[in-house]
Amino acid sequence: MGVDENKAVVRRFLDEVVGRGDTSAADELCTADVVNHAAAPDRQHGIENIKAVVAFSRNAQPDQQWVEQHILGDGDLVVVYGRREGTWQAPSFRGVDTPSSGRVSVELAHLFRLHDSKIAEHWAVRDDLGMMQQLGAI
Repeated sequence: MGVDENKAVVRRFLDEVVGRGDTSAADELCTADVVNHAAAPDRQHGIENIKAVVAFSRNAQPDQQWVEQHILGDGDLVVVYGRREGTWQAPSFRGVDTPSSGRVSVELAHLFRLHDSKIAEHWAVRDDLGMMQQLGAI
């Protein structure tokens, strides 16, 4: 599979699974043993944990949207930089109370490794500090 096809898989994942919350699409877009290095240690391995992490994220921020700013591909790697925007509604994040809710915009960089046209690994760098500041937690 070429770089353009890999980018298309990642865009579909971000649009359908993350953006719309259609976790069933993860079965088609991810390997069964996908590794999400950005998740908590007990949620890093397997497609069911991808679905659980997305479900948590969608519950915390049900109207979230992914705004892509850059996408780059090199072989089996795809890097996407952009923002996740939406209304935060969860009472806490990673054990820290979030005293206010409201619109947040968080910059993120995602790195995906694909194998046989499916996402096999994911890493992310997020501005969690900026999000916590926006929510009044810090």
